[in-house]
Amino acid sequence: MFRSLFVSAVRQQPKLLRASMQQAAVRGFSACGPMREGIPSLNTLSEDEEMMRDVVSRFAREVVQPKVAEMDEKEIMDPQVIRGLFEAGLMGVETPVDLGGAEASFLSAILVVEELAKIDPSVSAMCDVHNTLVNTVFRSYGSDALKSKYLPQLSSEKIGSFCLSEAVSGSDAFALQTRAVLDGDHYVINGSKMWITNSEEAGIFLVFANVDPSKGYKGITCFVVEKDMGVVIAKKEKKLGIRASSTCQLSFDDVRVPVENVLGEIGKGYKIAIEILNEGRVGIAAQMVGLAQGAFDSAMPYLFERKQFGTRIGDFQAMQHQYAQIAVEIEAARLLTYNAARMKEEGKPFIKEAAMAKLYASQVAQRASAKAVEWMGGVGFTRDLPVEKFYRDCMIGAIYEGTSNIQLQTIAKILAKDYQA
Repeated sequence: MFRSLFVSAVRQQPKLLRASMQQAAVRGFSACGPMREGIPSLNTLSEDEEMMRDVVSRFAREVVQPKVAEMDEKEIMDPQVIRGLFEAGLMGVETPVDLGGAEASFLSAILVVEELAKIDPSVSAMCDVHNTLVNTVFRSYGSDALKSKYLPQLSSEKIGSFCLSEAVSGSDAFALQTRAVLDGDHYVINGSKMWITNSEEAGIFLVFANVDPSKGYKGITCFVVEKDMGVVIAKKEKKLGIRASSTCQLSFDDVRVPVENVLGEIGKGYKIAIEILNEGRVGIAAQMVGLAQGAFDSAMPYLFERKQFGTRIGDFQAMQHQYAQIAVEIEAARLLTYNAARMKEEGKPFIKEAAMAKLYASQVAQRASAKAVEWMGGVGFTRDLPVEKFYRDCMIGAIYEGTSNIQLQTIAKILAKDYQA
């Protein structure tokens, strides 16, 4: 049902795009100045993007929300939720229609991540990694044969996992030690990976391994590895937050991968990782924006139900200033995120903007969820209400797909280059 609603919109995309451009021109009118055509606000969405957002919001409320507490408690993703993600068309957002996807915009994928995170950041994380990392790597770097073979599976039934980090290579990702040795018409992979999202449920893994350590990072190559080729889950991590999202250590012991499963060029895996993580950072920013909004939406009604000293606590000026400030910060984080997404769609450099969006959105998520717990007092501290989970979930935003310090370093390097003579 959810999938049919969105796919019908996608098939009308050219007409809808023209209509949205006309509407944008109309909305460009301002009583304070002349009409400016073709320059919509960052919050202006095409009709198919609006439909995508509405469909995902409904899916999150009706399918995901009833299972959130149980999934968090059991630390497992409900199979019905996973099946629902595929049936709703949310696991191939940008994938071409002829390969089973929706062929929607990058911002559509970002909206999916944001809307899911308002209800459960764990489900959002699964969808984000699958779409903005795994699917995008196939679309951008895969051969026609690899795309034809794997993208339909990733759109309909199999979860994807992105395997870069290792025990000795976190922020210094290119220090990885997993090896791939050519043996006839196969590469033999040996090594291990850590902190791998989606790894428990995944059927398709993008594994980064070095084919020639003497070349340093220029030996790193990306391989498509199917689970039944010998991927072993060595340990599932027990985490503070996003507990339903699996994070595991993986072992690769003499895993034989056909040479045709090299994704991209030999020795160019480092380039794939660098470029794709910029898109992934916009995805994490969207997750943190959604999380912040979810925490805010959960806490705000309580402020106008709870009374102390005969006054609703939301009417005290000190409280008004706090929730007004958080609302401003959430909106600012959202605009940073949407701006980075639109710049990516326009083919403009967006490395700095992606880093800024992820950095700030993760900071706002921490402040918003902490305030939500504080505003609700004792009940906010209990596990009966969702705000404490948002608080636990938000902490990962400053860590994965580049720590906050890495984002600051990235921003600083670009600024230094811009301002140096």
